[in-house]
Amino acid sequence: MKLGEGVEQAVHSVVMLAQLSPDGLLSAAALAEFHGVRASYLLKHLQALSGAGILRTQPGPKGGYRLARPVGNISLLDIVLAVEGPEPAFRCLEIRQRGPNPLPGKPLRPCAINSAMQRAEQAYRAELRRVTIADILTDVGRDADASAIAARSCAFLAIHERKQEAGRLR
Repeated sequence: MKLGEGVEQAVHSVVMLAQLSPDGLLSAAALAEFHGVRASYLLKHLQALSGAGILRTQPGPKGGYRLARPVGNISLLDIVLAVEGPEPAFRCLEIRQRGPNPLPGKPLRPCAINSAMQRAEQAYRAELRRVTIADILTDVGRDADASAIAARSCAFLAIHERKQEAGRLR
């Protein structure tokens, strides 16, 4: 299974936004600059996160993004599904019914391959559902490089964080 690089960008952006002050915002351009990615590509993922109810936006030249819900209520699965969509990684096309000697009639149950892939998908999604942004923030705090990571984020936020305008957040 391969997830697009947008998932990594989205997760790191959500973690960064989790560090904002209560009335803080970050622009897409600032998030892109911090992570060294193209703003146009990141913007697509930020919009998907907004559409999924993970982020809130404040439009306009002084606008930006912030979390729409508490960090304990945002799972890695929420982010993956927002960016990649809900389709499973494996999609059975029932090739048993193709070729020169197809399986006659409609199969009564999924083949063993499809069943195994469905179980793997369920396990993968369960693990992503279990891990929240709060967990990620806790793990970052335990990281050997935690002080360097925190200093980098704090210094950047001190320069780029914006304050939301009353009544404009959606």
